Amino acid sequence: MPLPKVTVSPSPKGDHLLYLVPAGKALPADLPGRDFWQRLVKRKDVKPDELAKSPVAADLADGRRATLVMIDPAKPRFERLTALRKATMLLLEETPKTLDIVPLGVDDDALADALYVALVNGVPLPQQKKKMPTALKEITLPCRPAGADFSKVQALARANLLARELTALPPNQLDPLHYRQRLSALAKENGWGIEEYDFRKLKKMGAGAFCAVAQGSDGDGGGAAIVHLSWRPKKKAAKTLALVGKGICFDTGGHNLKPAKYMAGMHEDMNGSAVALSILAAAAELHLPVAIDCWLAIAKNHISPTAYAQGDIVKALDGTTIEVVHTDAEGRMVLADTLALAAQQKPALMIDFATLTGSMLSALGQRYSGVFASDDALATQAVAAGKASGERVCVFPQDADYEPALDSKVADIKQCTLEGDADHILATRFLGRFIGKTPWIHMDLSACSCSGGLGAVATDLTGFGVNWGVALLRSWAETP
Repeated sequence: MPLPKVTVSPSPKGDHLLYLVPAGKALPADLPGRDFWQRLVKRKDVKPDELAKSPVAADLADGRRATLVMIDPAKPRFERLTALRKATMLLLEETPKTLDIVPLGVDDDALADALYVALVNGVPLPQQKKKMPTALKEITLPCRPAGADFSKVQALARANLLARELTALPPNQLDPLHYRQRLSALAKENGWGIEEYDFRKLKKMGAGAFCAVAQGSDGDGGGAAIVHLSWRPKKKAAKTLALVGKGICFDTGGHNLKPAKYMAGMHEDMNGSAVALSILAAAAELHLPVAIDCWLAIAKNHISPTAYAQGDIVKALDGTTIEVVHTDAEGRMVLADTLALAAQQKPALMIDFATLTGSMLSALGQRYSGVFASDDALATQAVAAGKASGERVCVFPQDADYEPALDSKVADIKQCTLEGDADHILATRFLGRFIGKTPWIHMDLSACSCSGGLGAVATDLTGFGVNWGVALLRSWAETP
């Protein structure tokens, strides 16, 4: 999906205007139509400094529509992005073709944030309707924010939209085969390396955990595969990163069939793979000084006579035997072999993304995602990246004394428990068996969807994790 065109013009020319003003007790003297805005704010019984949380919109005398929002640099970035999203959507709800962003006394960071918000919300996600929503065609700025060009903001916006677009596609349009075709096209377009481990190859390799899930689909796992994408910067990188993503294109729950209420939206269960892919895309476009391998576990979890069942014992790629306890815990199964495969290359850091557990959603709701880190320094970096990106994360424990719950009498480890207590922690302890000594962060994407939008993004699908991942890579690349 193409982004709106970004142009520079010294004077506003569009029908829709977004005014950015610095936080304060009064409106700035150089605000066009200041007396009008003062009367409006007074009529709405809003104090000027409340505009940093609750922007206002008005139809101007010349026929144009404008919103007014205050930018308070003392507030967390999440709150600033939220205010900008509210202000921007007051304009975009009229589906304009053009939008002018007018900064009055705010810094380049505020202007860049406003541009990002307009870009990610100005393009509608895929819909199957006769009449599609109108996309924003052009955004006009009076100057260039955040340096010489818009490349960073546009790269992040493109990556967020890629993650959300893929996640929004219905399961008949993004089954494993179509997904792999899309990945092959992206690799060719961007010059990435690509290697596909299909069902037959994985079976020969002994990836029994992945194949157990995929075997319920027709014909060689229904196109299931672990897809390995790679990108290397032109200048040799000092560090290599492995990104891993859960790509379950539809999750029925298998023999432990989900009720209709909980099966709805299960085409979004591939969101972790979309996030990992989009971080790769952004990092490559931004030329971050990190070599990246991206491993996507793509399959469906179907019910069929050949589907795996409770009580099955399967052997993972690294030789670990797993007792299957619940067929709806398929995400940790496909990730086990994918993590083991990625760990063979001995990356300096591994990060995996997955819509993995309902217990994380119960713990945090939809407004944060949970992370687990193999050491305190990585945990600190993860939280800092959340604050810097406006995509907030909470660190959870994964102490060893949780793991006896996964002790099995018939295999090396249980896949999960039927009780479900602390399943987000037990899932992490399970996955940790397959990474060896690799430094590791696991993100359970409870914020991948948030009703009414979250932070910068106005759609229920948030693309959460993409900006966080890029922020983390920047700080991690600079860490000795």
